[in-house]
Amino acid sequence: MTTISLRALLPQPALVALLSFLWPGLGHAYLRDRRTAALFALPTLALALIVVVQLIGGAELFAVQLIDPAFAAAVIAWTVVLATWRIGAIGHAYLIAPAAGRASRSVQGTVVALLIAVVAMHGVVGYYAWAFYQAGSEIFEPPPGDNEPPPVSGVSPSPTPSFSLEPGATPTPVPTERPPTNRVTFLLMGVDSGHDRNHALTDTLLVVSIDTVDKTAAMISLPRDLAGFPMYNGGTFGGKINSLLTAARLNTTRFPDGPTETLKRQIGFLIGIKVDYYAQINLEGFERMVGLVGGIDVDNPRWIRDGRYDWFDGTYGFSLSPGPHHLNGRLALAYVRSRQGTGDNDFTRARRQQEVIAALRDKLLQPAMLQKLPEMLKVASQTIKTDFPADQVDEYVALGKEIGGDRIRSGIVLGPPYAYRPSTPSSTYYLLLDLDKVATLSSEVFGTDSDYHPAHTGTTP
Repeated sequence: MTTISLRALLPQPALVALLSFLWPGLGHAYLRDRRTAALFALPTLALALIVVVQLIGGAELFAVQLIDPAFAAAVIAWTVVLATWRIGAIGHAYLIAPAAGRASRSVQGTVVALLIAVVAMHGVVGYYAWAFYQAGSEIFEPPPGDNEPPPVSGVSPSPTPSFSLEPGATPTPVPTERPPTNRVTFLLMGVDSGHDRNHALTDTLLVVSIDTVDKTAAMISLPRDLAGFPMYNGGTFGGKINSLLTAARLNTTRFPDGPTETLKRQIGFLIGIKVDYYAQINLEGFERMVGLVGGIDVDNPRWIRDGRYDWFDGTYGFSLSPGPHHLNGRLALAYVRSRQGTGDNDFTRARRQQEVIAALRDKLLQPAMLQKLPEMLKVASQTIKTDFPADQVDEYVALGKEIGGDRIRSGIVLGPPYAYRPSTPSSTYYLLLDLDKVATLSSEVFGTDSDYHPAHTGTTP
């Protein structure tokens, strides 16, 4: 019925071109050229089946796969090939149709319109794939130097400060070569830089460890003021932990593993669990990301009254009442940065940072975010650096969807009782770790995966 009505409305050359536009080979089938119809139709069908298989897990997981530059490049290449294939099918069907009617301007206009539509449709797909490719190339590209973080515009690293420290406890972890576990651990580094600040320090250090079998996760924050801790490669670090990255960058002889690898190994050494991957986030980019997802929802546990909070626009002061709040990007950044209000400190801030990470994760996993992907990818490429394998992102996004809030242990901060102020007077505020208490915590949280666990140290629980 449809073919008869189309035949009545369109001359045959335009009709076969339209059918080939709808599916390569249909126009040839209409002209009873079955061999050519199969030639154009079957490869297209095979590609369509591949796409369907990819989409079975959900459109958002298919989109996540595109963050892998290799996958995105393949999609771009196949988009170009398919567009060329469709154009060839339309043109060939048009040319082998009866000559009568091909000279008509209306027929020629119809064919040109169909060809433009093909280019436009595939251009949109290519645009999205290219956005993913560019973002993935930036995010997963090794930072300049030996795994060091990307330089921040206008920021110069400064030497590591040193000061008098009390002798610290002797570390108890005994790293050994053990069979691989089901645990994957990430170090999230928040770099507080930009505006009029002249430093680029890792003021946010958050460890996220995932048990891929039990589908549970744990978050542990390390205060930026931890100092005087034993190094995994011997000796004691004479500065605060938030300056270790810079110290490793400036002194390659003392830190031959490179800045980021040094920080990963050091934090893994202190908490007794291997850190597999890192992700570095610039906090200015974090503000933009929260804005793009439409803000986040938090439940503030207590009043925040920070009269010294600097908005970097000539104004000061941030306050937030207890209870649920919807925060835009600007307020969310204040929520994770403020620490000078009454009763607030680096430990309360660290717990808020964990809450915000979880809230942002929930927002990013919503299907509605797909339409904002190009913008979000642009911000992400300017904000995030990671050494996580790009071709595994989709697996962990799927895993993350299975790990709900009740399966995430958060709120752990290595402040008191796991760290303490030294008794020796000092003009610099810093904390020393109580490694015995850290060892107990590590064994409790990570079980036998922890280097501190009695099964590996030979001690009695």
